Amino acid sequence: MGLRLIISPMAKTAKDSKIDNIRHSLAHLLAAAVLKRFPKAKLGIGPVIENGFYYDFLINADERGLTQIKETDLPEIEKEMRRLIRMNLLFTGKKITPAEAKKLFSAKGGSASGGKDQPFKLELVKEFIKEKKPLTVYKTGDVFVDLCKGGHIKNTSEIRTDAFKLTHVAGAYWRGDEKNPQLQRVYGLAFETKKELEEYLWQQEEIKKWDHRKIGKELDLFSFHEEGPGFVFWHPKGMLLREALMKAYGELQKSADYKTVSTPILLSEELWRRSGHWDNYKDKMYFTKIDNRSFAIKPMNCPGVILIYKDQTRSWRDLPLRLSETGEVHRHEPSGTLHGLFRVRAFRQDDAHIFALEDQIEEEVKSIINLIIGFYKIIGFSEIELELSTRPEKYIGEEKIWTKAESIFKKVLRGLALKFKINEGDGAFYGPKIDFHVKDAMGRRWQCGTIQLDFFMPERFGLEYVDKDGSPKRPVMIHRTIIGSIQRFTGIIIEHFHGAFPLWLAPLQITILPVSEKFSKYAEKVSEELRKENIRVEISVANETLGKRIREAEMKKIPYVLVVGEREEKNKTVSVRKRGSAFAKASADAKTLADKSADKQDGEILVEKLIEKIKKEIENKVI
Repeated sequence: MGLRLIISPMAKTAKDSKIDNIRHSLAHLLAAAVLKRFPKAKLGIGPVIENGFYYDFLINADERGLTQIKETDLPEIEKEMRRLIRMNLLFTGKKITPAEAKKLFSAKGGSASGGKDQPFKLELVKEFIKEKKPLTVYKTGDVFVDLCKGGHIKNTSEIRTDAFKLTHVAGAYWRGDEKNPQLQRVYGLAFETKKELEEYLWQQEEIKKWDHRKIGKELDLFSFHEEGPGFVFWHPKGMLLREALMKAYGELQKSADYKTVSTPILLSEELWRRSGHWDNYKDKMYFTKIDNRSFAIKPMNCPGVILIYKDQTRSWRDLPLRLSETGEVHRHEPSGTLHGLFRVRAFRQDDAHIFALEDQIEEEVKSIINLIIGFYKIIGFSEIELELSTRPEKYIGEEKIWTKAESIFKKVLRGLALKFKINEGDGAFYGPKIDFHVKDAMGRRWQCGTIQLDFFMPERFGLEYVDKDGSPKRPVMIHRTIIGSIQRFTGIIIEHFHGAFPLWLAPLQITILPVSEKFSKYAEKVSEELRKENIRVEISVANETLGKRIREAEMKKIPYVLVVGEREEKNKTVSVRKRGSAFAKASADAKTLADKSADKQDGEILVEKLIEKIKKEIENKVI
């Protein structure tokens, strides 16, 4: 069966808007329920998130001495939310003046229904006034009022009481800043129907079974240690998996005429100030001193590649120049956010930077899009969603250049007939970007590849090329990743394949099982033939029963098991079992298994024929 590639739209439908309104309304009901249980709670924010919502709280000590929301409180809070839903409360919004807003959320003014001494709300009010943003509040009947721009249902009767669930409590700093107070974040799930909620909860239980950290330990791929928190320790089989992945990546990239470079991991503070990373990224960077100069471990590869470009005079004939670096980068992530391979403090990123003439941008972006989609097809991701992120609040350069860059991206995407979602304000600080989201076997979306169009970094670094008329001109820079973080992408594919990798990706492709010690020499001979063809193979020595060794191979998710005994040695063959076959699950004794080779799934096959078959499957990257 061929792979079906679906480029999915991400624009919101009426159904999406309705469920978002339900989730937002539930966030308000959550806040109202928490205030009833903890009347002195200080309210943070309560947005909609994928599949649900959350609300942040600071719990002050009351007469009971309670200062925390505990997981055991969630059933009672849920119960109160359901009581409020059954009251058929109306959601009504209105604009208010700055004076009304300050009074509503101050200690002296306010109401018992959600205003009254809310310092975080007052901080937001001041910010909105400064930025001249409109101030609006939404009331939930007469039980709750919140500073809110809207997006609600009309009446709580539109919420099913059996289609939402509070899941857990986590810590979160106010405004995401470690210098601010730490609040408690209560998370909830919400869907339109009970069936959708139950299906999602079932999916989450399945996901737990395939957690990449669990599989990584079982398959001996990697580990983490307190001596290096947030840093991955790759084991030999983990490195084999990475190397197989990067080999496929390298072959594809080479076909697109990328040239590989490497830049230092430590570069001067002056460089990072010049690039703009200092002003926009320094909180995530690591620093050190050398010879009384300040240096930073690179959080991104871009500035180093720029220095390579600048090292010689470039002509218009040299462009586009595609420079690729799979560089190790370091970013300081708070310890509470670290999560296996998905969130680490050091990772290898498959960056590429294309220096191009302005009239080459469209063709280069088209080529990159095709390259990214082509790679995801190789991996087996059949659904890809595109998102165009525009100018953020903190940015460098002129607004008119941003508008121009965003227009180029829109033109290319529309020209390729690709549907995409506009993600307002989420671009990089130096340029707009196209993000590629893949959907895994469990239906989860992962942002991986990205294309960023940058007119500003070349200007900051004074990059030039000599044009046809001999005059100096400024190139445009395109930043591009396909995999993103190799660590994170490896975690994604571990869970996507549940550790049962296709043959070309599997760290160990074949295990050979001699029926007894007597056939070990023949097993070695077969192994040697396979290794000559760069096939990854090991021998399972005959110190356990054959049935047990077959079960172990199945647990290790090895694609092919080769059994060799007296008949196989005589015929210069092997008896083949593919992963998941009934034979691999059998528990019969060794003699019975050895005597039934004629009945096996793939049966007995000449070693040279097997090698031919295996090489073809690897070459074609069969999923």
